[in-house]
Amino acid sequence: MTELGPDVWPPAPLKTGRLVLRESEARDRAAFVALFASPEVGAHVGGARPRDELERAMPEVPGRRPGLFVAELDGAMIGMITLDRRDAGRPGHVRPDGGEAELGYMFLPEAWGRGYAAEACAAVLDWFAAARPGEPVVLTTRLANDRAMRLAAKLGFAEADRFEEYGADQWFGVWS
Repeated sequence: MTELGPDVWPPAPLKTGRLVLRESEARDRAAFVALFASPEVGAHVGGARPRDELERAMPEVPGRRPGLFVAELDGAMIGMITLDRRDAGRPGHVRPDGGEAELGYMFLPEAWGRGYAAEACAAVLDWFAAARPGEPVVLTTRLANDRAMRLAAKLGFAEADRFEEYGADQWFGVWS
């Protein structure tokens, strides 16, 4: 996440009832490749990437940047949660100049349906609220993605807008 200001990155690992949310490490590389190559995951994020291309291009320590948390279960990466600044040129904003913090997440298909995304996203939102009190967080998802819509509601996001982007109807929510 750009412009973290005085916040320390990375924060100490966040622990939930079942997960550890931490900075990425070299041991996560295979899971990152699997995540971005997954046809099931790709169906919700614009398509899977070819595994051989990912193997060649993926850095030794993928995803090591401010705002990216690895979700770890029993010592293995099962997904990732991101906080990034929403580009002012994209539709959907709560500030006139844009730049809101935007929550994103992707989990390996074998981790779906167990509540891990809700648990991890809630912990990241709590961390962000403590680090940046009063700053809104936004989330965008395809209207057709029922699971993501249910998760947004469960996390407390309220609908602020709908628009078309990437050739699909999008839902835009705000959490504060």
